[in-house]
Amino acid sequence: MITISLKDGTTREYQQGISIMEIAADISRGLAKNAIVAKFNNEVVDLSYKVEEDGPLEILTFDDVEGKNAFRHTSSHILAQAVLRLFPGTKLGIGPAIADGFYYDFESEHTFTPDDLQKIEKEMEKIIKEDLSLEKQGMQRDAAIQYFKDKGEKYKVELIEDLPEDVKISLYEQGDFVDLCAGPHVTSTGRVKALKLMNLAGAYWRGSEKNKMLQRIYGTSFPKKADLDDYLNRLEEAKKRDHRKLGQELKLFTVMDEGPGFPFFLPKGMVLRNELENYWREIHRKAGYEEIKTPIILNQELWKRSGHWNHYQNNMYTTIIDEEDYCIKPMNCPGAMLVYNTELHSYRDLPMRMGELGLVHRHELSGALHGLMRVRSFTQDDAHIFMLPSQITSEIIGVIDLVDGLYKRFGFEYHVELSTKPEDSMGTDEEWAMATNALEEALKAIGMDYKINPGDGAFYGPKIDFHLRDTIGRTWQCGTIQLDFQMPEKFDCTYVGEDGQKHRPVMIHRVAFGSIERFIGILTEHYAGAFPTWLSPVQVKILPITERQLEYAKKLYQELFEAGIRVEVDARSEKIGYKIREAQLEKVPYMLVVGDKEMESGAVALRKRGEGDKGTIEFDSFKSELLAEIKERV
Repeated sequence: MITISLKDGTTREYQQGISIMEIAADISRGLAKNAIVAKFNNEVVDLSYKVEEDGPLEILTFDDVEGKNAFRHTSSHILAQAVLRLFPGTKLGIGPAIADGFYYDFESEHTFTPDDLQKIEKEMEKIIKEDLSLEKQGMQRDAAIQYFKDKGEKYKVELIEDLPEDVKISLYEQGDFVDLCAGPHVTSTGRVKALKLMNLAGAYWRGSEKNKMLQRIYGTSFPKKADLDDYLNRLEEAKKRDHRKLGQELKLFTVMDEGPGFPFFLPKGMVLRNELENYWREIHRKAGYEEIKTPIILNQELWKRSGHWNHYQNNMYTTIIDEEDYCIKPMNCPGAMLVYNTELHSYRDLPMRMGELGLVHRHELSGALHGLMRVRSFTQDDAHIFMLPSQITSEIIGVIDLVDGLYKRFGFEYHVELSTKPEDSMGTDEEWAMATNALEEALKAIGMDYKINPGDGAFYGPKIDFHLRDTIGRTWQCGTIQLDFQMPEKFDCTYVGEDGQKHRPVMIHRVAFGSIERFIGILTEHYAGAFPTWLSPVQVKILPITERQLEYAKKLYQELFEAGIRVEVDARSEKIGYKIREAQLEKVPYMLVVGDKEMESGAVALRKRGEGDKGTIEFDSFKSELLAEIKERV
């Protein structure tokens, strides 16, 4: 008998050699029905896997990342099988699961078209109806190489030849289709209930321009058609909300050929940006931060000392000044270290919280640039906290509270991930364990749910990442808290302790917005350009019906302007219906329509964005209510 430990803490005994699917069925019929793959002894395996020893078992469904990946990886195999049936002689590249879907790369004499995608999709649906079981096979390395050579699959041969000689070669068979694959997969093609091929692209084999350009087909899949329909609807909604489109329409920002990846903020975009920065400064002042500003260009030796040069030089812009090498900063932290070291510090000075809205530059490949989401120049709302070891937990909790309040201000829900030591890192295992445990203790102390993201920490320390969820369900990684024992060591940062001796402070790096530019892009899509009143570049539009009310409109404008409200008058000789539609397209929160009746009574006909006509209201009452709304930032 073997003992299986389940996720809920219970244990069960089974005969040795039982399959995981049989265990799932024993636990619950519903679980077996929804099961996709499983995690046994921390290894993700097929449901057909035979259990021969004791160990922890977790049954994974489509709701789990590993389950979703296996489901969509199977979908990519179905895609490849369909292509080979329709276009014999096609050579196979790779076909992984990716965020929100999957793709497969092909070399084919036939150039795929959007019409082909419909044909391939129908063939995939046939394969799904055939309900072909996916069976894993082991094969010796030389035999696998010969097998794929005989099939003319040169890319598979190359992949096997590049694997270490001691790696076990595995293949998956489904009907007449066999692919090189480590797995795991769902039990049969019939498990994939709903799929959609999305688009075509070119992709160099293994991502190198030196290699042949292959044809890539992207798709997505779900266990239920309703889930697929919901996803496609959200994609359509995302197109409407695209911040690049809205940024142009609302005159917020632009990106020009003269500076790819370097956004230009227009006057209305600067209003939005300044409001965000004002809010940032307000909450940081209340949280005990002092603001600093460090130079954009610093000597290359500084970046070598910090470790950034060894880990990040390919993303850094460099220049020569007075025959010495300098770098345009990709991060703000080395500058903060220099600021800390400008004077001696006592333990009484700590914690020391330094905030900076620092402009940084990073070289991104041109193909990766995307509006404000991926740029080459952006402003990090950075802060660096120097503290005593005894203050670590309380300072981390303080940062979490600040970030939590900021995200709630914009109506974001979020989840938290704890990212651990990457392969390319500085420091000892003991220091990393100490830093990781400190972050974990802080999360546990406030009862915050989190999941582990193995190997995704910064090169100098582990981190807590905040992933926002917007109004259409997409997630964005924004805020981060990084605990660092390395940088204070490299810069010889010290404080004088109670014992009169010098000690090393601990350091937190953290951002809340992440990047001001990217956060503006996220907000634009989150609100579909209809920003809350306090953020809106234009808060009120006054619409006189005829020229007779123009002077009254200007009088109202002046009162609102002097109260600090962002207001415009539409004085054009256009019909009032046209003016209203224009203001709606500009997503202005409030419209004040003024005719003879309103002019005579000192009132306005109020229209509110999203709600329409609100009737006539005294102007002074409107102004008071609006000022209260702006002050509360609701």
